Order: sequence, then C-alpha cells, then structure tokens
Amino acid sequence: MSLYSIRSSSRGARGRRMMADINVVPYIDVMLVLLVIFMVTAPLIAPSVIDLPSVSQIAPQQRTPPVVITLRADGALSVRKRSGRGSLEQTMSKAELSLFLRAEQQAAPSLPVVIAADKNIPYQNVMNVMADLKAQGIQKIGLLVQSR
Repeated sequence: MSLYSIRSSSRGARGRRMMADINVVPYIDVMLVLLVIFMVTAPLIAPSVIDLPSVSQIAPQQRTPPVVITLRADGALSVRKRSGRGSLEQTMSKAELSLFLRAEQQAAPSLPVVIAADKNIPYQNVMNVMADLKAQGIQKIGLLVQSR
C-alpha cells in the first residue's frame, strides 16, 4: 500500500461526512420573487399593439357593396342592392332570390351578402336562408345587428 492511500482512508473515517441532499429553500425564494415580478408586470404589457409598415402609394381596392337580404316578421323576403346609381330594394320569393343571387354572383364572384332579420323571426328561418346561400356557393355571409 502506498502512503497516500493510507492517509486518505484514515482521514475519511474521522473527517466530515459528505452531504447527499440539496438545500432547495433559496431556490424557492428566488422563484417566488420572480413569480411576483411577472404577476405585477404582465398586465402592463400590451401584446395587441402592432406597428404596421407604411407604403407610399396603395392601389385602391375594389369593394363590392353587399347585397342585404331582409327577413321581415311576416315572413317576406326583400333584397337591397346598392349600385352606383343608388339603392334598389325588391320583395322576392326564395326562388327569385336564388336566381337574383346567381346573376349577381356571375357579375362579382366574391359577392358579400348580409342578412338582416327581424328579432321575432325564429332562428331556424335565418339558418335556412344561410344554408341556401352556402349551397349557392356564396362565401361571404354576414348578419346585420343593431348596436345598443
């Protein structure tokens, strides 16, 4: 045996024992302080603010005015279309509405349609009109509401 191995074995028996566990209390304190900091600063951050780039010249977009389908309380359908000359409103049946929308959709493929229904009409009637519009291939359908 070497001298070094004898000293280390005799020293290990009398010396301090090694600690096998970690004291986590300081880590918990640090985590609690970080948690409080994040809880205080999170409401102050506004994530919805977006700084958009600006362009010197923008080509004007062609906006097609929407066709407004009105469902009255008595069950009648009327269609209002805004054009360059003014607004045209007609009372129609469902079959006439279908033909009218086909003709309008051929003129403008991305035709927006807005449904204005009386509040006393059953919800199912509004959904039936929406289903008919979807079946005809109209993609842009909206509901007209009144603000309070």
